[in-house]
Amino acid sequence: MTDTVVVIYSGGMDSFTLLHLARARGYQVHALSFNYGQRHVRELEAARAVCQAEGIPHKVIDIRAMSEVMSGSSLTSDIDIPEGHYAEDNMKSTVVPNRNMILLSLATGYAVTVGAQSVWYGAHGGDHAIYPDCRPEFVEKMDAVCRVANYEPVAIEAPFMQLDKGEILAEGLKLGLDYRQTWTCYNGREQACGRCGSCVERLEAFAAHGIRDPLDYEAEA
Repeated sequence: MTDTVVVIYSGGMDSFTLLHLARARGYQVHALSFNYGQRHVRELEAARAVCQAEGIPHKVIDIRAMSEVMSGSSLTSDIDIPEGHYAEDNMKSTVVPNRNMILLSLATGYAVTVGAQSVWYGAHGGDHAIYPDCRPEFVEKMDAVCRVANYEPVAIEAPFMQLDKGEILAEGLKLGLDYRQTWTCYNGREQACGRCGSCVERLEAFAAHGIRDPLDYEAEA
């Protein structure tokens, strides 16, 4: 029987690559997305389109009712989106309180429901400086908890934990992925801004490979 995984799929390039990597490795994939009130909610439109086109089971869970306990981030509250590179201190305003613990807990419940052995999410090496819930020690402890939280053990895995954005892109290019199907920008406008930390990191990844990002940008960082 084919092993089943739940992939937390935001619609961005990291989770897009992860989704297809899981399929390439022969897993039966269930994609799970969340609307938590993020201003870049259009990423969910990208996620829906990909899963519909490729016949991947996909659920979008609306948890906006939890916004009062996940507030204070520039991604969810009326705070300006910072511009520049992730190494800058102002990028800490993009941290959504306890987001990944909440999402992984819900995804673990869904994994039990669909008979999945593990939950995958796209935390990577470039996230470590800013996001505590993307660091190896967090993944290690969440994995330990989720293995004993139900009668059915569920593993928490972050296959890109030791990779940076450019290395993740390299994996996707090997798979022949079309990154026009993703949305990365923290601003949910018609075009990507090219200036927020997420855009800057993405543009740097494509530049490192000597290729042009297929998305349209208002202005390149």
